[in-house]
Amino acid sequence: MKLQINKQELREFLLYSSMKQLNEYIYHVHPADILDVINDNKEKTLLILSKLPISVVAQVIDEADNDEKFYLLNKFPEDKQKEIVKEMSSDELVDLIGHLNEEASNKIFEKIPKEDVADLRQLLSYEPQSAGGVMATEFIKVSEDMTVKDTFKYLQKTVDDVESAYYIYVLDENDIIKGVVSLKEIVVNNFNTPISKIMNNQVITIPFDMDQEEVAHKFEKYGFATMPVIDKNDKMIGIITVDDIMEILKDETTEDFHRLGGIDEGERVDSTVKESVKSRLPWLLVNLVTAILASSVVSLFEGTISKVVVLATFMPIVAGMGGNAGTQTLTIVVRGLALGELTPKNSKVILLKEIGVGIITGISIGIVVALLALIWEGNPILGLVIGIAMILNMVAATVSGFIVPLVLKKLKIDPALASAVFVTTVTDVLGFFFFLGLASVFLKYLV
Repeated sequence: MKLQINKQELREFLLYSSMKQLNEYIYHVHPADILDVINDNKEKTLLILSKLPISVVAQVIDEADNDEKFYLLNKFPEDKQKEIVKEMSSDELVDLIGHLNEEASNKIFEKIPKEDVADLRQLLSYEPQSAGGVMATEFIKVSEDMTVKDTFKYLQKTVDDVESAYYIYVLDENDIIKGVVSLKEIVVNNFNTPISKIMNNQVITIPFDMDQEEVAHKFEKYGFATMPVIDKNDKMIGIITVDDIMEILKDETTEDFHRLGGIDEGERVDSTVKESVKSRLPWLLVNLVTAILASSVVSLFEGTISKVVVLATFMPIVAGMGGNAGTQTLTIVVRGLALGELTPKNSKVILLKEIGVGIITGISIGIVVALLALIWEGNPILGLVIGIAMILNMVAATVSGFIVPLVLKKLKIDPALASAVFVTTVTDVLGFFFFLGLASVFLKYLV
């Protein structure tokens, strides 16, 4: 079999090759590609999985989404499930069990070797979105009095049982990190070289309770493939690998994207009607309340609107453009908070910049809309009113787009979850108020 094959060729290979051929070449195929074939051929899932070596099945399940892992595992009889679970890494088992009900999770625990159950329960006790919740406990550790030769021999015995072999951690008898050695250093140094001579004792660690977003920032900053996790006593308890970070970034991006749109992060394109309604309806009801609030402001100026009906034509423009400007600022600020780019030190400078942006864009859009109103109605005062209202609302939009997420974060509310609703409310209410209020002041020139 050639090493580079397309999905159709891989499907044919998985379905119709002999066991001898499959065992000879399957280790050249990435488990993610196998999972793709399975997802496209659901009716053949058991046939494909049953032909694979147990270690490969475990890797395929590792690649699956959390809600698919149990489905794939359940395709096998109990004895095979035990073998597969033994091959799975601790962090993937945590992901699997963490998404199951108590009865199903207990069935998984029954398949796990007794000596591993305590470690797994400890992992499950950590916050799911913390470093402890995403780490794996399988890593390579050596002592500083070992030599390169000793380490080679140790690696040959243990490398198949660990999550990653890029870095080897040097621990003392209390599991406190003394240093780290890269695999490259092991390869290029003489067999008799002591580990203490080649280890880097400046080790950057991750506290077990650090939020996963902060963990991702650390990986981005330092560019490591693996980082060690320590407990409150500075003992090394696990590692986080770069593939975990990629999964975290995907999940965080999806979550923020959904929340900015007022959708539950668990909703997918293939969710049921019930799930989608449950996800969206609460935020639509909140939006209804804010819409009623904006309408109540309009009702205060019914007399003005009845005398100058054309105001109703331009009202949505003022509110809508304010909403767009607020969303632009909001998006930048929420992203800045998530990436740690927005700090107390630079917040004043950024606020002033956003106000400046609001003034300039407000004047630009205000002039265009004012000219449009002048051409439409032939009344320069109407153009002046709508132009000034646009400037004021655009400035209010950028200020609210900056302040609202900061206030929500201080209140320990996810800025991505609720900011959009509040910013839209501000721009709608103030947009109508500025426009209709100015129209009332200049009413005698508009009638």
